Amino acid sequence: MKRLLYFVACAMMLAAVTPTKAQIVEGKRGSEDFKIGVAGYSYRSFNIDQTLQYLQSMGVKYLSVKDFWLPLNSTKEQMEAFKAKCAKYGVDGYILGPIYMKSEAEVDRAFAYAERYGSKVFIGVPTYELIDYVIEKVQKTGIKMAIHTHGPDGQPFPNIQKVVEMVKDPSLGVGCCMDLGHSVRMGEDIVKDIKKYKEWIYDIHIKDESEASKKGQTWEMGRGVMDFRPVMKVLRKINYQGVVSLEFEKNGKDPHAGIAESIGYLRGVADATK
Repeated sequence: MKRLLYFVACAMMLAAVTPTKAQIVEGKRGSEDFKIGVAGYSYRSFNIDQTLQYLQSMGVKYLSVKDFWLPLNSTKEQMEAFKAKCAKYGVDGYILGPIYMKSEAEVDRAFAYAERYGSKVFIGVPTYELIDYVIEKVQKTGIKMAIHTHGPDGQPFPNIQKVVEMVKDPSLGVGCCMDLGHSVRMGEDIVKDIKKYKEWIYDIHIKDESEASKKGQTWEMGRGVMDFRPVMKVLRKINYQGVVSLEFEKNGKDPHAGIAESIGYLRGVADATK
């Protein structure tokens, strides 16, 4: 009996010191399949320095740039300084806008602004009457426009279907910045629309909503009504190469906790649905 107890004790000691295989991530994370960014409006109450510090703290590398940081009359030198500042924090100010346009002069100003910045595409919101003029500007400059969708709130272009209806031909260089939160507030099937209109989608704004109706409000991702698992799957299926930017409209004066929570949730869903 004593010998048996001795062998048991030795086995237990050996088990205690024998290394086991740790459960670690092997290979690429699913979230690395996507360029995850933040829409500038999310940090509308903060200057660009504080915003870049926040992005760096989350490891976010893409920012859509609003004109409250980089005014529409900025010189090329000011723009280069702005881009250099972003680069110091490891951030790419990858797109400008949304820029709202109600006249041909404002369209001209927006395209000149994008040209000085060196953009190949920017986010714009023209009126319906300006679409033909916008298409002309795209053809002349080679700069594309992604029309931002705004859901059921009375702005032009509530959804991607309206962009397609007005522009008609995806080869003309006028596509869509599809706001998925607003699509849900319109009661639409996001996955179906992404598959159907994939050639029109230049940029994506992503957010959760408190309910799938006009009354819906931005919510922290994972706390609202939206199921993001099929969204990430369909974006993989269509081989989406653009940026997926969180637009967090809640808590404008103090949004960072909600933004960080949402970015973490988005990465987690992307990892889990690989």
